[in-house]
Amino acid sequence: MSAPQINSEADASQFQLLRQRRFAPLFFTQFFGAFNDNLFRNAMTLMFVYGGLVAADSVNTFVNAAAGLFILPFFLFSALAGQLADKYEKSRLIRIIKVCEILIALLGALAVYSQNVPFMLTVLFLLGTQSAFFGPLKYSILPQHLHESELVGGNAQIEMGTFVSILLGTIAGGVVAGLDNVSLFLSVFVVMVALVGYTSSRFIPLAPATEPDLAVGWNVARETWRMVGMARENRTVFLSILGISWFWLLGSAFIAQIPNLTRLNLGGGTTVVTLILAVFTIAIALGSLACERLSGQKVEIGIVPMGAFGLSLAGLDLFFALTQFDSSAPVQWLGFLASDGAIRVLVDFALIGFFGGMFIVPLYALIQLRTPESRRARIIAVNNVINSVFMVTSAVLAIAFLEGAGFTIPQLLLTLIVMNVAVSAFIFYTVPEFAMRFLVWLLSHSMYRVRHDGLAHIPDEGPAVLVCNHVTFVDALLLAGAVRRPVRFIMFKPIFDIPVLNFVFRTSRAIPIQGRSEDAAAYEAAFAQIRAGLAAGDLLCIFPEGALTRDGEMQRFRPGIERILSETPVPVVPMALKGLWGSFFSHHEGVFSKPFRRIWSRVDIVAAPAVPAMQATASHLEELVRGLRGDAR
Repeated sequence: MSAPQINSEADASQFQLLRQRRFAPLFFTQFFGAFNDNLFRNAMTLMFVYGGLVAADSVNTFVNAAAGLFILPFFLFSALAGQLADKYEKSRLIRIIKVCEILIALLGALAVYSQNVPFMLTVLFLLGTQSAFFGPLKYSILPQHLHESELVGGNAQIEMGTFVSILLGTIAGGVVAGLDNVSLFLSVFVVMVALVGYTSSRFIPLAPATEPDLAVGWNVARETWRMVGMARENRTVFLSILGISWFWLLGSAFIAQIPNLTRLNLGGGTTVVTLILAVFTIAIALGSLACERLSGQKVEIGIVPMGAFGLSLAGLDLFFALTQFDSSAPVQWLGFLASDGAIRVLVDFALIGFFGGMFIVPLYALIQLRTPESRRARIIAVNNVINSVFMVTSAVLAIAFLEGAGFTIPQLLLTLIVMNVAVSAFIFYTVPEFAMRFLVWLLSHSMYRVRHDGLAHIPDEGPAVLVCNHVTFVDALLLAGAVRRPVRFIMFKPIFDIPVLNFVFRTSRAIPIQGRSEDAAAYEAAFAQIRAGLAAGDLLCIFPEGALTRDGEMQRFRPGIERILSETPVPVVPMALKGLWGSFFSHHEGVFSKPFRRIWSRVDIVAAPAVPAMQATASHLEELVRGLRGDAR
C-alpha cells in the first residue's frame, strides 16, 4: 500500500488532521471509548473510597485490584487481537468492537444499579477486554492512513485525545459519583457515550488487511511468546516497547494512588482528586502535542531522554513536596489551592505528566515506522501485552509495598521514580541511538536555529550518497538532525576521534577515513565499508573537500566520490550548509579558542535534486554545491 498523499494544509499543523476523514473518526472513536472506560472506572473508585461500598481498611486493596482487572485482558487477549488486526480489514473490526462496548455498557448500568461490587469489577474487566482488542487496531491503522511526516503528529493527537478523555471521563465520574442518584445517572451516561463512539466508528475509512493469509493461532500462551520473539528481532523496537511499558507502569501507579493520596496526605476531598487528575492528564496531553513541534514533523527519538530526565526530577521533588505538606485540615479544591505547598505539588504532577508525554509519543511513532506493515498490528499487540504485564505489576507492587511493607503512598511513588532512573539508564545504555539523537537534537535546538529547504529530494529508501560542504566539527550532527533517514557519515578520522562526538559517530555507524598516504590499509578498509553500506541500502554522506574550511570558502572537491560511484553507482544528492562560518565550532579565529557566540543563530541546510551516478563527477557536484551555498558562509 502506498503512502497517503498529503497537501500543504494538512502538513501545516497536526491539528489539521482533525478535519480529515482519514484521521478524525478514529480520533473520536478512541476519544469516546477512553472517556467511557474512565467515567465508569473513576466513579467506581470514588464509590469505593468515599461511598462505603467496601470496608475502610480494604480500600487500597480494592482500588488496586480494580486497576489490575482493567489491565489484565490486555495480557490475555492482545495476541489474538493483533493477529485479527493484521488478517482482517480494520474499520469493520473497530465497528464490531464498538457494538460490544454498547452491550458492556448496558451490563455496567445493571451492575451499578444493583451496587454489586463483584459485578462492577466484572464489567470493568469486560471494558478492559474490548479496549485490548481496539489497541492494535488504532495504532496499526495510523501508518495506513497517514504519511510518515504525520506520524508523530497523529500519535501525539491520539495520546492527547486519550488523556483529555481520561481527564473528562475522570471529572464526569467524580461528578456523577457525588450525585444522590448515582446509579441512574452513571447508567445512562455510559450507554449514551458507547452509542456516540459506535456512530463515530462508522465513518472510519477502509484499512485493508495487511496479511490476509495469516493463520490465526488460538493458543494464547504460544502465540504471545512467538510474537514477543518476533518483536525482539529488532532491538530498538523491542526496547522502545519496554520504555512505553515502563511509562505505563509509572502512569498507572500515579493515577491509581491519586484518590487515596489526596485523602491521606493532602487532606483533600473529591474535588481535589479531580483537580490533581486534571493537572496531570492535561500535562500529558500538552507534552504529547509538544513532540510534533520539538521533533520537526519527523520521528525524533532524541527527545525521549529529555522526557525521562525531566520526569525523574519532577518525581523526586514531588516526594519532598508531599512530605512537607500540612494535611491536618480537610479541604476542597479552593482551600487546597490556598494551602502552603499546594502549587508545588500541582507543578510537580504537571511536570511528570508533560515529560511523560514527551517520553512515549516518539516511541510509539518509532515502533510504527520501523515495523513491517504486514506484522505491525502484532508488534503493537506485543506492546500491549508487555504494557499490561507492567501495569498489572504496578498494581501488585502497590499492594505489596502499601499493604505488605507498610510504605506510605509518597514512599511508594519515590521508589518508582528511583527505579525509573535505573530503567532509563539501562535503555539508553543498551541502545545508544537514543542518547546520540538527544545530543544531535540538543545541538540543533540550542546553539542553532536550523531551517531546511529541498530535503524532500533525499530518497526515502534505498542507497544514495549525500555530498556537502564542510564548515565545522558539528556539520555531521546538524545534517543527522535534519535528514529523516539515518545517515552514515564518511568522515576524516581525527574528527571521528573527538571525545563525546566520537560516541555519536560510532553509534550512527560513521565510517572514518584517512588519506591513502597516511594509512593505505585504513583507506581501503573505509572503501570496503562504503561498498557494503551502499549494497545494504544505506544512506551515506561525504564531505568531498576532505577537511574543514580554514577561511570560510569552499575547497576543491576531491575525486574520492568518483571512486565510490564507479564501484557502486547510486544517486547523489548535493547539499549545502549556510551560516555556520564564525560559529564556535568553525576555524574562524581559531577553533575552540573563542567564547561561545551566535547562540541560536540561523543555519540553513539546503538540497538539490539527485544527480545520476553517471553525471556525478567531483567538479560537477562541486559546482552544484557552490550554487546551493551562494554567498552565505
